Amino acid sequence: MYGAILGDIIGSKFEFDNGGKTKEFELFERGDSWTDDTVMTVAVAEALMSAGREAGVAEIEAACVKTMQKWGQRYPHAGYGARFIHWISDRNPKPYNSYGNGSAMRVSAAGWLYDTIERTREVARATANVSHNHPEGLKGAECTAAVIFLARTGAAKQEIEEYVKREFGYDFSETLEEMRARHSHDESCMDTLPKALRAFFDGTDFEDVVRNAVSLGGDADTIGAIAGAMGEAMYGVPARLKEECLRRIKPDMRATVEALTRKITR
Repeated sequence: MYGAILGDIIGSKFEFDNGGKTKEFELFERGDSWTDDTVMTVAVAEALMSAGREAGVAEIEAACVKTMQKWGQRYPHAGYGARFIHWISDRNPKPYNSYGNGSAMRVSAAGWLYDTIERTREVARATANVSHNHPEGLKGAECTAAVIFLARTGAAKQEIEEYVKREFGYDFSETLEEMRARHSHDESCMDTLPKALRAFFDGTDFEDVVRNAVSLGGDADTIGAIAGAMGEAMYGVPARLKEECLRRIKPDMRATVEALTRKITR
């Protein structure tokens, strides 16, 4: 989860092409902060831990609704989309057929908590289904969690790439340079996942993955969150960056991050 939060924090100041689409930038500045990506990543992590490893799909979905609404109402000005703002406050929230990248940016905990890729994908799908139940929204969450699972269980990048192409059909054949030149701000899973995947596959370590992602511009915080989550699973996160992450988030967020870390370590 450190990877997703760091990708969000580092990318947030470059959203809407504010960073010149370059990899050469200061990782952190005084005013850097988290966005809705971090809030919902924490919310989903809490939901999965509270539901338990053996929870059924309906239990997972109910837990996600509860914690996502709780965290969203606690931090109502984090940058949510208009429809999701309504969902957060709705007394009877329903999925609204979204294919936005929110389903993928919040799912990272699912990639760490389960023993098989089939279970990982099932849980990832459940976390998306409460709001982002469009097939592309579901696919984005499943793909992100699957890459995390494969990377953290020792799969090589080539194996992961073949799995993604076979199971999800994303086309990430463009180079990073081509993506920078052609792409702009787009918050759909269909646009974001190929960018995050290319950033991950081209990265040489965690920091390089995040720099790749942020350099693409557009929805830089969310591309950074998704790619960062994948990069953490493959390379780990340096201690200095973990410390920076914990320093920049709220105490209640930090408590959830640390609780997840303890659970994964056990």
